[in-house]
Amino acid sequence: MFNKNDVLEVEIIDQGTTGEGIGKIEGYALFVKDTVIGDIVRAKIMKAKKNYAFAKLIEIVKPSPYRVEPLCPKASSCGGCQLQAMSYQQQLKFKEDKVYNNLKRIGGITEFEMKPIMGMEELCLKGKEENGPFHYRNKAQFPVGMNRDGQIVSGFYAGRTHSIVEVDSCALGMQRSENVMPDCLTDEVIGVNEDIVSDEEEQKNVMSDVNACVMKLVKTFMEEKGIQPYDEKSHKGLVRHGLIRIGAKTGQVMVCVVINGEELPYAKELVERLLTISGMSDISININKEKNNVILGKKIISLYGPGYIEDYIGDVKFRISPLSFFQVNPTQTEKLYGKALEYAGLTGNETVWDLYCGIGSISLFLARSAKKVIGVEIVPEAIQDARINAEINGIENAEFLVGAAEEVVPKYFEEHQGEAECRPDVIVVDPPRKGCDETLLKTMVEMAPERIVYVSCDSATLARDLKWLEGNGYKVREVTPCDMFGQTVHVETIVLLSHKSLDSHINVKIEF
Repeated sequence: MFNKNDVLEVEIIDQGTTGEGIGKIEGYALFVKDTVIGDIVRAKIMKAKKNYAFAKLIEIVKPSPYRVEPLCPKASSCGGCQLQAMSYQQQLKFKEDKVYNNLKRIGGITEFEMKPIMGMEELCLKGKEENGPFHYRNKAQFPVGMNRDGQIVSGFYAGRTHSIVEVDSCALGMQRSENVMPDCLTDEVIGVNEDIVSDEEEQKNVMSDVNACVMKLVKTFMEEKGIQPYDEKSHKGLVRHGLIRIGAKTGQVMVCVVINGEELPYAKELVERLLTISGMSDISININKEKNNVILGKKIISLYGPGYIEDYIGDVKFRISPLSFFQVNPTQTEKLYGKALEYAGLTGNETVWDLYCGIGSISLFLARSAKKVIGVEIVPEAIQDARINAEINGIENAEFLVGAAEEVVPKYFEEHQGEAECRPDVIVVDPPRKGCDETLLKTMVEMAPERIVYVSCDSATLARDLKWLEGNGYKVREVTPCDMFGQTVHVETIVLLSHKSLDSHINVKIEF
C-alpha cells in the first residue's frame, strides 16, 4: 500500500479516458496527468486510495516515443487541451480505442465494422505535423476575472476548477486567413494597445489572432472605465465572459459580452473600439444574472449588427446567432455531415426525422437528398434560425418543431400514428453529451425506421443507448469516429444502425 507524498518511478502503460497516463506498481494503479503511454516518470502521490492513486508528475525519466513538445506554454495548466504532449497519430489511436472500448465494455457490442477515424491532418501546422492540428475552432468563450494582483484577466479554467489560467491567444482558436480578410488591428488600435506587440513576428501573430485582439480591447476598456469582472463567490462584478465567433469562409466576426446586470456602461464606446477590428459584423451583450456555471443567459441585447453572422458548411449557408449551437470545427463538420448523409442512404424518396437539430445544420444537408425532413430542437431561437437557414438556401422540404425531443416526438407519434411521417425511413439523432432519454428511444423504435444514424459527442452514453437499441430490434452496422477536437480527449462518432427485420431492404452506399 502506498501513501500520500510517496514519490515513485513508474512506466506509463495505458491512457485514461480523460487523458491521464496510467502506470502500475505491483498491481497498484497510478493516474498521472501530463504523461503519455511509453513515458517512464517520477510521480508524487497526491491522493491515495486502496487500489489506486492520483499522482503529480515530478520528472520525465525517459520520454515516450509518442511524446512531443506542446506548442502552447499553458497546455499543462489550462483545462482545454489534455493531449498536446502526445503525437497526433497517437491521439487518433487513443480516440479510436476510446470509442471501440466503450462500445464493447459499456454497450456489450462486439459485431460491427469499425472504420478508421477521420482525422484532421490537413489542419496540422506545416513543419510540425507530428504535433497535430491547431487554429481550427471558430468559437471561443473566455471567462473574465481578477488575479491576485488586482488585475483584470481572461483565459480558460484550469482542469476541474474555476480558477482562470490567463490566456489571450488560444492555440486552438481560428486565426485570420489572408485569403478571407485583412489584418485585424488598424494602426490606430495598435497605437492605443502598444502592449500587444513587441517585434514584427509577434505583431504578425497577434494581428492574425482575432480572439487576442478582442479580449485585449475588452480588458483595456474595462480598466479605463472602472468596470469590474464577475466574481463567482460573491456574485458581484459585471463582466462574466467574452464570446467570440468567426465565420471560417465569410470572415465575419461576432462578439458577445456576457454580463451580470441589465446594461453595460459606456457600451457605445466599446462598440467603437471593437469596430476597429476588421470583419466585425455583430456586437451584443448577454444578460446572465444567475448563480450558476452556465455561460449564457437567455436575453440578448444587440449593440451593433443584425444579431447574427453568416458562414458555410460546404455550400450550405447558415445564420449563426450568439445562442446558436454551431459546430466549432467547420472543416471536420463537412466530413461528419458527409458521413451522416452517406449512412442515411437517401435516394430522394425518404422521410427523415432529425432530432436535436439545432439551427438545422444536418437537416439542410439531408433535405437536399430526401423527400422531407422534420427537425426537432428545444431552443426556440435555434428553430427560428433553422427556418431562416432553410429559406435562404431555397430548401422547402424541411419542417422544424420546437420542444424537447423526448417530449415532442412521442406526442407527435401518438397524435399522428396513421400518417406516413410517423413511419420515417431514417432517423438521425445528434443528442447532447448525456445521450438520449429512454422515452425517446422507445418512440424511435415504435416509429420503426429502416435506418438510424446516431451522431454522438460522448462514446460512453452512445454505448449505453446502442445497447438499448440493439436489445429492441436494431443492429449496429458500422461505426466511424471523427476527430473534431484535436489536442483534446473528445471525439465525435457516427453510427449506422439498421432494423433487424428489414435487412434485405437496406439500400445504402456502403457494404457490410
